[in-house]
Amino acid sequence: MDENRRIPQPMRADGSGWWDFGPRNVMRDRENPDMLVPPVTDAGTLPNLKFSFSDTYMQLNHGGWSREVTVRQLPIATTLAGVNMALTPGGVRELHWHEQAEWAIMLIGRARITAVNQNGRNFIADVGVGDLWYFPPGIPHSIQGLEEGCEFLLVFDDGTFSDLNTLSISDWFAHTPKDVLSANFGVQPDNFNNIPNHQRYIFQAEVPGPLDSQRVISPYGTVSESFTHRLLAQEPITTPGGQVRIADTTNFPIAEKVAAALVEVKPGGMREMHWHPNADEWQYYISGKGRMTVFAGEGTARTFDYSAGDVGYVPRAFGHYVQNTGDQSLWFLEIFKSSRFEDVSLNQWMALTPRQLVEDNLHVGPAFMHSLRKKKWPVVKYPGFY
Repeated sequence: MDENRRIPQPMRADGSGWWDFGPRNVMRDRENPDMLVPPVTDAGTLPNLKFSFSDTYMQLNHGGWSREVTVRQLPIATTLAGVNMALTPGGVRELHWHEQAEWAIMLIGRARITAVNQNGRNFIADVGVGDLWYFPPGIPHSIQGLEEGCEFLLVFDDGTFSDLNTLSISDWFAHTPKDVLSANFGVQPDNFNNIPNHQRYIFQAEVPGPLDSQRVISPYGTVSESFTHRLLAQEPITTPGGQVRIADTTNFPIAEKVAAALVEVKPGGMREMHWHPNADEWQYYISGKGRMTVFAGEGTARTFDYSAGDVGYVPRAFGHYVQNTGDQSLWFLEIFKSSRFEDVSLNQWMALTPRQLVEDNLHVGPAFMHSLRKKKWPVVKYPGFY
């Protein structure tokens, strides 16, 4: 009986629900307490807004691995798709390009990225933890792990995207007659006797030398706008509950199709109640534990629990908040198919609305009205109110 009491059950203190004697996945139920016993305020039929990278297919290669969460895994996520990838020391994500824009953040280790734009201007740089990069649609590029290897998140501005279906240099060579390659490059056909017969995707190579030894000088110069941004180097918006760093075209001009915010919510804190008027929100949870309730029209709301490696999704203009439910900081990314980060604070909206109008709408008392803030706090924490 003691063991049974430690197993979570779909029952509330008011007596609703009953024992679940199985079959069941107890580990899953422990990971998702707000799905097993939803808050009494949850209602309606909002679709699933959560999927874990741990539940998707892992592509293993000599040189690294990749896995993706797209509309095929999370059908609501139509605007963006994500790829989690790791490269060994020297591992290469081969020379390739996409129809979609590529936004990325380095999670662990370091990598070297290269690109050439449509004007023949090139770009070669090393990126480390917290650094972003962005390649516009159609711009050819590569990624290679440095001495310690690396792991990163890639985000693309199309929910149907798949990283296994990109435009790769090896794949194009493999599907071009050798006499055409010969005519294109002005060399004998036997130069192409050993080219790959399929897309290499990820492969093992030697760790590249120092950055200066690898530079290639273009007669047209380097790109006019940097393809990288050091997110952790920028000053965060800091409040008692945590901090937020925002990257969009105001400080990362090349990233015209993807905007993002890196959020820290301290224990006892909460990403305040808000919504985004310009785009759906695609989330990636980096560390810690949290829960999010999403509110839609007609009184519908649903709560989900998230931890490291999970993807969350919020349709445009749906109200939501993210609470830290653990004893360590919760770190996650908010990512948008947009050139700009925009959010509307529920607190600020009411603070900047005539007082009598708010009181008549909600029947709230003076203490509540005095608590409202005209300045936005993206992350909140009040002593005694966790």
